[in-house]
Amino acid sequence: MTTGATYPLDALGTDGEYRTRRREVIADTAGVPAALLSIVPRLFVSRSLAIQRATRPLSSPWRSPALSKAADNFANSVIAGLSFDDYVALTCRVSGLPMTVARAGALAVADGLETALDAIGAAKPVGAWLDWRDVPGSGGAVWARRGEVLAVHAPGNAPGVNGLWPQALALGYRVAVRPSRRDPFTAHRLVHALRKAGIRPVDVLYLPTDHAGADELIHRADLSMVYGGDDVVARHAGDPTVLTNGPGRSKILITAEHDWRDDLDMIVDSIAALGGTACVNVTAVLYEGDAAPLAHAIAERLGRRVALPNTADEAVLPTMPVDRALALARHLAVKASGTVALLGAGQVVAELGDGYAALRPAVHLLDHADAAKLNVELPFPCVWVSPWSRADGLAPLRNSLVLTVLTDDDDLVDDLVAEPTVTNVYRGAVPTHHAAAHIPHEGFLADFLMRNKGFVGA
Repeated sequence: MTTGATYPLDALGTDGEYRTRRREVIADTAGVPAALLSIVPRLFVSRSLAIQRATRPLSSPWRSPALSKAADNFANSVIAGLSFDDYVALTCRVSGLPMTVARAGALAVADGLETALDAIGAAKPVGAWLDWRDVPGSGGAVWARRGEVLAVHAPGNAPGVNGLWPQALALGYRVAVRPSRRDPFTAHRLVHALRKAGIRPVDVLYLPTDHAGADELIHRADLSMVYGGDDVVARHAGDPTVLTNGPGRSKILITAEHDWRDDLDMIVDSIAALGGTACVNVTAVLYEGDAAPLAHAIAERLGRRVALPNTADEAVLPTMPVDRALALARHLAVKASGTVALLGAGQVVAELGDGYAALRPAVHLLDHADAAKLNVELPFPCVWVSPWSRADGLAPLRNSLVLTVLTDDDDLVDDLVAEPTVTNVYRGAVPTHHAAAHIPHEGFLADFLMRNKGFVGA
């Protein structure tokens, strides 16, 4: 199977594959064409979602076995002409993720399909029923959908995130996915795998489109999931029909009674696993005491990482075109003003030839817990290390997707769990990228998709 520019990534509409006249070349990080992506017009988006809304949900008994079969299809079948290894190789080339990270993310999609019902079960209120027929005669609660059609603007930084939205199919939603240009392959393979497993074409669509079509997708859907930076989050702030997933700004806090040397492996892993590109990677490490020895130890560990083409089996760093990498390094240099650069912007860009570069880790030491700097998140292993004191309080720790805290102070843990802007708290030597079906990420997806509705069947 050729994986050059002639490889088609066709849209997948309600009637099957759709190859548009307007197609976009998808290039890898070296600028070499990798695929041709069909771009559907706004009208096609609106008509497709209208058909989805007019279709009754897939019968519940079909959903669970279909998801399990789709997991097997995704990981083991030849889909749209690509074996699993072919698909991982394309994802690696275009996304810039290291090969091992692309593969692990792809396997996480299959795992997400297998465990979708576990996540739904963990989210469902104990006193509610999924089917009104099961509610006792005295009445009770039905866990009901908030809508019928879910739009997904899929991310490109981590293939595994695509293992989340199939939970909506398990709950009876029809789903329309707009893929990222950075990773258009994962959603394409997943939609094919689901359809091959018995999910009807109308239930799940793959709709690559432009900005006008993307806006139409959100406008026509009942609910939407979007991923992006602060600009995307701000754009949809206050809209209860849109679930935004922005920067993670995950952190680690170590209080004075803990020796950070005992947990250095976990700290470095939290910074650099997954290529340092995910929202669950650590942006800042805070220590109640002298943070300089900790910062130097982190820099020494991260500085060992070798810049290689991301397609190499030994690669651990992400890649991107040289011009983008240099722009990112310049941005880092500005943000790092006033800090001590242990691994600074000047060494971040490692040119690999052919117009692309690996991004080496960056480590900066702060003299105080400056929240503005501690929340600068970049798409490679980049960490800010800072002292922290009780007088600093929670301010430097806010706006964290995951906060791993190494402390014996139960009151501090109470405060962190109660802090609204800290989404998840991991106590102990738990890496910030730890995930499981029964542990919410940004809440359970079903928290957003479902509501409790009173029902009495006299």
